[in-house]
Amino acid sequence: MLFLCYDKCSTCKKAEQWLKAQGISYTKRSITEQPPTEEELALWQQKSGLPLKRFFNTSGMLYRQLELKEKLPAMSEEEQRKLLSQNGMLVKRPIGVSDELVCVGFRQGEWEGFRKKD
Repeated sequence: MLFLCYDKCSTCKKAEQWLKAQGISYTKRSITEQPPTEEELALWQQKSGLPLKRFFNTSGMLYRQLELKEKLPAMSEEEQRKLLSQNGMLVKRPIGVSDELVCVGFRQGEWEGFRKKD
């Protein structure tokens, strides 16, 4: 599985500890050094069934500075994906991706699905 995270994020650290404790193998990728591409975001959104809005880190400083709460409703999904792909700090984290499953944010119950694959 692919594990996108930000090393200074406590939720990401918790998710990584959980993955290790479960013996789940993963490839770690820094969400700031290598943000998701527009293509990845489109695929992950489709696979997850989540609205694109759920991929935004709504509690982040950059989200607030850019006043995205007000601006997102008027933006197309293409514009939103482009924005997310340009700055990993706008992306909700961690993200777990396997062939069958995409999880945005760490909710242990949702991430249990990764155990069944390994």
